[in-house]
Amino acid sequence: MGGLELPAVEILFTTLLVLAIVAVTWFAGYVVYRLYADQS
Repeated sequence: MGGLELPAVEILFTTLLVLAIVAVTWFAGYVVYRLYADQS
């Protein structure tokens, strides 16, 4: 397990995972903001 180079597949899946987390977090925050804005 020597070397810092990562397989392209691992980089791809890691990028997709990060993008998915960011998208879900943004969507959750947007939904909460919409609910809060609609109540006031």
